Amino acid sequence: MRLLLVEDDDHVAAALVTVLSKHGFEVRHARTGNEALDALVPDGRGPYRVVLLDLGLPDRDGFEVCGQIRRRGGIPVIMVTARTDISSRIHGLNLGADDYVVKPYDMGELLARIHAVVRRGAPPQPSAGASAAASADDPADQLRRACGLRLDAAARKALVHDREVALTRKEYELLALLAQNPGVVIRREQIISEVWRSSWEGTSRTLEVHIASLRHKLAVPALIETVRGIGYRLVVPPDAAAG
Repeated sequence: MRLLLVEDDDHVAAALVTVLSKHGFEVRHARTGNEALDALVPDGRGPYRVVLLDLGLPDRDGFEVCGQIRRRGGIPVIMVTARTDISSRIHGLNLGADDYVVKPYDMGELLARIHAVVRRGAPPQPSAGASAAASADDPADQLRRACGLRLDAAARKALVHDREVALTRKEYELLALLAQNPGVVIRREQIISEVWRSSWEGTSRTLEVHIASLRHKLAVPALIETVRGIGYRLVVPPDAAAG
């Protein structure tokens, strides 16, 4: 997941980049408003899923940068600033910011807010060149072809070859997260942050128990792979992914 961090303080930015990278984000750091707007020019690496925007920038007012970002597309923006007055919050939200976080903040809360705005945001639109292959690359189709797995998001149900699998709420959320990108490793820290809205400490055993339960209930050998020291992924055979 690509994230654009707009922060003029290199020390603050370095600490954020370290933590965000550990939680599975690919972070680009922009130190000025102009650099941030330049970073939004398509570069072939896919769109940013969220922008963390400091308001105290050296070249432009952060509110102006937010407005420019909103005019360029629907990327969620979270303002991260030391400004605590209500008028600044109202102004930022009226400009189109999706959230407003005041420094100093709890890192766990910031991560939860990032994931929340990403979930609310519209999914990135495929490029014209990729549109023809969209159906072949659809994660749901890959999983259906590979093992008969189908997720019903509206009913929060999982089915394997049309057999409903009784899952708990957390088991379903864990499976749905892994199913968003079959074949891609999802870091343990990111899973815990998104599914449990918690930090890593004290939750690792809970994740392992839920993974074991999912494997047993789905009864699909080798579907969920453990990537030692990193996280988990859903394994899709190459022939299934190719259609």
